[in-house]
Parts: sequence; C-alpha cells; structure tokens
Amino acid sequence: MSEYIMEVNDLKTHFHTKTGVVKAVDGVNFKVKKGEILGIVGESGCGKSVTSQSIMRLVGSKSSEHVSGEVRYHGEDLLLKTEREMEKIRGKDISMVFQDPMTSLNPAYNVGTQIAEMPEIHEKKPKKAAWKRAVEMLTKVGIPSSEKRAHQYPHQYSGGMRQRGVIAMSLACDPDLIIADEPTTALDVTIQAQVLDLLRKLRDDTGTAIMMITHDLGVVAELCDRVAVMYAGKIVEEGTIEDIFDRPKHPYTKGLLNSVPRPGRRERLQPIEGQPPNLQNLPQGCRFQDRCPFVMDKCLAQQPELLPAESEQHTVACWLEEEGQPDGDRGTRKNRQPEEAL
Repeated sequence: MSEYIMEVNDLKTHFHTKTGVVKAVDGVNFKVKKGEILGIVGESGCGKSVTSQSIMRLVGSKSSEHVSGEVRYHGEDLLLKTEREMEKIRGKDISMVFQDPMTSLNPAYNVGTQIAEMPEIHEKKPKKAAWKRAVEMLTKVGIPSSEKRAHQYPHQYSGGMRQRGVIAMSLACDPDLIIADEPTTALDVTIQAQVLDLLRKLRDDTGTAIMMITHDLGVVAELCDRVAVMYAGKIVEEGTIEDIFDRPKHPYTKGLLNSVPRPGRRERLQPIEGQPPNLQNLPQGCRFQDRCPFVMDKCLAQQPELLPAESEQHTVACWLEEEGQPDGDRGTRKNRQPEEAL
C-alpha cells in the first residue's frame, strides 16, 4: 500500500478563450503523505488555486475548461469519477477551506446548520446528532460558547471566527486531506497565528494531511513540512522546508526569498524584476527566462524538467543545476548573485 494518500501526475488545466488557450496549470506533479503539510507557493496567477480546484473537480465541467492528467486519491483517479461520485468525496474524504472567509459561509443560514449539513449528507446522521457534531467542531476550533455561537449567523462572527467556522465545517467528517487555499489572507497577524496553530494542532491530533496554498513564505516556514514552488503553471522546485529555505536552487525561489524582509537584515529588499509570462503565449524554453539573472542559450531553447538536486526529495527544474556550472560562470544577463542576499 502506498505511503501517499494523493499523487498528482501531469495535471493540466487549460481554459479556451476567444483570444487563445490559457495554460493555467501545465504539467504539475506532486505527492502528499498522510499527516503531512505540503505548502504550494508562488506569485499570484501562477496556478496554485486552479490546481486545488482541479483536484476537487470544481473546474473542468464546461466545454471551455479542459483538465487532464491524473489525481490519484488512495490509488483511484479522481478525474475519472462521475460528478455523483465526487459529491461523496468532497467534504467527507477531501475538504477545502476557501480563500475568502467572508464569502465562504451562506448568510441565510446560521453557522451550526451549515456545519451540521456535512455529517447529515455524508454520514446520514439524524439532525440532532449532526447538530451535536457541529457544536463539537466549533469547540474544537476554539470558538467560545459554541452552543450559542452555533445559532448565530455569519454576519455575527468576526473574520477570524468565520475562518474558524469554515475550518470546523471542513473537519466535520474527519477528512484525510484538507486543501487550505490562502486561509489567512484576510486576517490580521494575531488571528493568522491562531489559525496556523489550529491547523498544526489538528494535524497532530487527527493525522489529517494539509495542502497549504499561499504566497506568504512566513506562513510556509511556520507550518509546512515540504514546499512546492510554482511559476507560470509549473512546479519549478520542491523539497523540505530546510531544502527550500536553507539550500534554494532555482533562481525564482531565491528571488522570492530575497524579496521577503527578515529580522536583523537592514539591506534593501531585492524584488524579482519583470512580470510573469502571458499564459496564452508562453516562451519556448524556461518560463522564467525573461526574469532570470543567469539565463543561458539553453534556457531560451528548451524547457527544463524537475530533477534531483542534492537529494531525491529536493528537485529543481533549472539548467544551471544540470550543467553543474560554478556560480561565477552562470550569469549572462546580470552580475548579481541571488546567494549574496541569503
């Protein structure tokens, strides 16, 4: 039996528009172990949220949306499931915490009813037992006076409490995997820390795996076990927290780290120059070529594949690693080295 509960192989999600095909996700591969927290990071528009929506089969039903590849959950390909079969999986086996807590709850129903709906549908619990489970879940996520709060409506909750309510809903049926799409974006730093502590505690207590989708490297460093770095619809580097933060290999990963303020550093931040490529008109070679300080002729002609760097667990899609050139010989466009700021 595989140690991975989910294996994503060559996932592609393309949107057909009047102006061309948008390759939002274009050949993504990763695996998730039971009890593991995998962070998926990158700039806005790199394909993180579309990847999660493709896994949950929330895109791909329209003629203009084409999803291909494999999403194997306990060995079964979710992309081959019917919509009725996916309805039994969503919320029960795989849950999702959506990006905006302010709009994730229905304002017409109280929070307890919305949480109780999960065990009612998936576990066929009677209403009284389902309501009891909803109150238990609100208590579990740290909502005070949970019985009283369960009768309240979303507008009576603060932003942090709404996010906790959404997390409570995702946990109501003890899922194997939670996909958290930017769960702390709209929250202040205090509530953000509380939500991260909550997710970590839930993983430790229940063994639930978590896919944390975010652009915040601070959140990744605080919570995740492994990290996959996405750029222009592809994963360009993957490894453990130590690999990515202490031994980054891809120039894009180094650029992300260089653009984040760190305690004790007084140097000016170094933003990544330029803009991500147009997903309707991607370059022939490496997709980071126009922004990379070390671009070579090979980068312009051929797209690199993910290959092991220092270990089998640390992979990177960059010709610099395959060429094995010393840092001083890599730059053809600029002289500065990203390592200098690390």
